[in-house]
Formats: sequence, C-alpha cells, structure tokens
Amino acid sequence: MRALIQRVSDASVTVEGKVVGEIGPGLLVLICAMQGDDQAQADYLTAKIAKLRVFKDDDGRMNQSVRDIKGSVLVVSQFTLAADTRRGNRPGFSQAAAPEDGRRLYEYFADRLVQEGLPVERGVFGADMKVQLLNDGPVTIWIDTEDK
Repeated sequence: MRALIQRVSDASVTVEGKVVGEIGPGLLVLICAMQGDDQAQADYLTAKIAKLRVFKDDDGRMNQSVRDIKGSVLVVSQFTLAADTRRGNRPGFSQAAAPEDGRRLYEYFADRLVQEGLPVERGVFGADMKVQLLNDGPVTIWIDTEDK
C-alpha cells in the first residue's frame, strides 16, 4: 500500500457539492492499495501513521503523534498513487489493486485507525472528490509498504 500523509490545520472532502468528511488539526491520508496487498500492509500503515511523530511539542520539535495532539485523520482513496510514469507521458495504473480489493483495503485501513482510538473521517471510494486542505508546515510524508 502507498500513503501520502499531510499534516494539516484543517481538511475536507466534497462529493457532488456536499462535504462528506472534514477535520481540524490532524492528518490527511491519501491511500492506495496495490496489487497483492492484503490486511498485513494496512495493519503496518495503521500502526505507523498512528504513531508518526510529525506534530510540534512545546519546544517546537516534531515529537508528537496525531494521537498526542488529540487530532483527527481524513482518509481519502487515491488510486493515482499507483501511477507508473516510467514510459511515455501518460501514467499507467496497472499496479493498483482491483477496485473491489482497493475498496476492501481502504475501508479496513480506515476502520483500523478508528480501532487505534483516532477520530476518522473518510472520502467516498471511487468518487470524483474535491479535497481541500491547509497543509501545516508544510509537512508531507510518503510511505510505501514495499519499502519497509
């Protein structure tokens, strides 16, 4: 699985003109399941993201997790994280998981974050979404379970 994590002051996702998820301070997680991924990759990402120390402590150092600051997580599916741009100018997405597998892992991942005790909002899998965010820092981190 691949995740692009952004520390945000606030973020929201809109589908067909309606806000379906929004958070204040916390993390926006764009997530993509890849072919061959299973719950083990989602479990790894959940544990990593829940403990990721990217928020400032009293000394101004990135030393606190989203849980420590009592923040929230907005999870948005984004199959384009699977883009292969090695050939030509049009990205290929054949490495992304099949839609039914991607949906299952997306839901499982978000549910696991809830089980970690984090407030979680979600986008709508497969929908045309408008994501709005105020990146704090900016802090943007890429995690690919293939690299662990």
